[in-house]
Amino acid sequence: MTTPPPDQDTERPVVGSYPTYGGAQQAVDLLSDSGFPVEHTAIIGCDLRMVETVLGRLTRGRAALAGAGSGAWFGLLIGLLLSIFATGSGGALVLLLSGIAYGAVFGAVFGFVGHALTGGRRDFASRSRIVAARYDVVADPQVAEDARKLLTDERGRRESR
Repeated sequence: MTTPPPDQDTERPVVGSYPTYGGAQQAVDLLSDSGFPVEHTAIIGCDLRMVETVLGRLTRGRAALAGAGSGAWFGLLIGLLLSIFATGSGGALVLLLSGIAYGAVFGAVFGFVGHALTGGRRDFASRSRIVAARYDVVADPQVAEDARKLLTDERGRRESR
């Protein structure tokens, strides 16, 4: 798969504009169901913005707890890998439990120290995502009018129901 030049999508005509990504996806799916060559289309998010949702205050204790959880999962993975080479079922169980325990301890220490080293510059946990104000479906110039007609016909059928 090759990536088009950065300005190629801006030169392609808009055949439909939707307030949600799901709407744009449905439009391309409708084109596909109609036998349209969808490889000549793209969905472009317009007017992008980053939204960071603050989940809560982050203390050293919470950082240590989060680190312990991550470390325990990593320890479980290491324990599972090492248990492949263990002889007997008791040895495998000891390796699994040891991996979880050591992973949780080291994770907690790293989480605590990592947060302490920030010096209070970021005392909150958050989740970031990119959202668009609208999503445009564009098509290559040679097939754009066909795509626009298919989408307009379908919109008319839905409104007449």
